[in-house]
Amino acid sequence: MKIRAIIFGSTGMVGEGVLHQAIQSPEVEQILLINRRPGGCQDEKVKEIIINDFYNFSERDEYLKGYNACYFCLGISSLAVGKDEYVKITYDLTLSAAKALSSLNPEMTFCYVSGTGTDSSEQGKIRWARVKGKTENDLLSLPFKQAFMFRPGFIRPITGLEKAYKVSKIISPLYPLLKKLFPNQVCTLEELGNAMIAVTRRGYSKKHLENVDISLIGR
Repeated sequence: MKIRAIIFGSTGMVGEGVLHQAIQSPEVEQILLINRRPGGCQDEKVKEIIINDFYNFSERDEYLKGYNACYFCLGISSLAVGKDEYVKITYDLTLSAAKALSSLNPEMTFCYVSGTGTDSSEQGKIRWARVKGKTENDLLSLPFKQAFMFRPGFIRPITGLEKAYKVSKIISPLYPLLKKLFPNQVCTLEELGNAMIAVTRRGYSKKHLENVDISLIGR
């Protein structure tokens, strides 16, 4: 089975890295980028459509059919926006896209980038963790062939890519030490992208993938 993947968020660090790994992988034959603005990627595998309203995909159904994977890397820090806006972007937008895709592509594997510390109980004290937990739970209830929640902590960026966060670039040289001291809290962007491809092809025993799982299957 060759992978035909839709990627959300390729104009950010995580999405750019996942796109990079997908382009490099012989297991991926086709990639559709969903963006609000052109990402500038030029590769024979890649197509891109611009959607201004991520809460309404009905007019783009014809472009979204025929894909068997979605790598959802779109998100925002809870520190960057207010409470209501964070819920709108993290939960409402994600579920809007996922519901549209699950109805169009029931054989799809959906991979969602969440984060270390996400609260599956939805009852904890940390607001962002509750919102992420509800997002994960509701994604897992949709009729996809399979869905996986990726929970990376610190992600070492891929050298040479443009979208890496400044703090990630600064901390990146310390990654070997961080890996030894905090193996449950870190992974690389290469591992994250490769892990998404791996679970699409072969599945995985867990629905929630922590850093150790990402590193294990993404090497």
